[in-house]
Amino acid sequence: MNFKELIELYKPKIYSKICEYVPIKEPEGHYKIARDYIDRQGKYARPGLLMLSGRLFGASEDELILPAAAQQLSEDWILMQDDLEDDSELRRGKPSAHKIYGIVHTLNASNIGNMAVWKMLKDYMLKYGSEKGNKLYNKFYDMIEYTIEGQYIENEFIHYTKNLNAASDELYYRIAASKTCYYSVYGPLQLGAIVADQPDSTLEIFKNIGKNAGIAFQIADDILDMTADEKLFGKKNFGDLYEGKVTLIITYTYQNATKEEKEKINQIYKKKRAEKTEDEIRFLRDMIEKYKGIEYARSVANKYGNMATEAINENIDKLPQNEYTSIFSSAIKDLYIRNK
Repeated sequence: MNFKELIELYKPKIYSKICEYVPIKEPEGHYKIARDYIDRQGKYARPGLLMLSGRLFGASEDELILPAAAQQLSEDWILMQDDLEDDSELRRGKPSAHKIYGIVHTLNASNIGNMAVWKMLKDYMLKYGSEKGNKLYNKFYDMIEYTIEGQYIENEFIHYTKNLNAASDELYYRIAASKTCYYSVYGPLQLGAIVADQPDSTLEIFKNIGKNAGIAFQIADDILDMTADEKLFGKKNFGDLYEGKVTLIITYTYQNATKEEKEKINQIYKKKRAEKTEDEIRFLRDMIEKYKGIEYARSVANKYGNMATEAINENIDKLPQNEYTSIFSSAIKDLYIRNK
């Protein structure tokens, strides 16, 4: 079994558990909006990592399903708000929720998922005891808090700073550390380990591996934004340029551009998404190609990917040797060796 097969094995059970906590009831229109991203069913990579680490250390399937459902549901409601904040066009191959239902209804309905996540964690605590339940709850809270901090930092640049003179690699890494490394990689792994009654030393191993894998994952995602087939990627190409996000691709390009080019790049970046023209986006793409921004980003992704592989190799003897060990190693590599 590989990681994709593991996800497919548990995905129906995780989805079913989410639906238990977010049923469609009256007012039906409200709950149908809340269920929209849930029913689109994303990749389930984050709950997959949670299930994987838990099974690796011997936790039962039954004990892992509810935390995995909370992990996936948190993604579903956060993405609803994230798409609204970025005015994203597509999510999972379909129009973003606020494009269908409007801002007011989408924002309000996203709160249902938020509420249900914390009810899941409370119910887990009631079933499995306060000691483990509190540890799981606190880790989840810390992960979500750090993720939302990263969202604030990114939004501050996109909506208020809008100036690439203020952008830096450090800013990019700070955003990625919270929104990707913790939330998408080592946080889910740590949650699964907590369910399996693992000590803090095991959580630290996952952090050491995940902080490098997460950076590589995010850079790979940035590259796919520029190069992927939209149908495979499930999002509109060049969304980062339209939204004015900080990526290593654009910061490297900007740093190497001429004074005149920098002025024009900044003029475009200061505009709202809806104000940017196709010609302006084409100009940014030409600048990126001229200064090899994608090639630079790919080289950095490879560096962090190699660091993640080294961290796996350094800690592999500290992990149980069973049917899930090889799945774990390949799953981490799959995060940053991607085509969608």
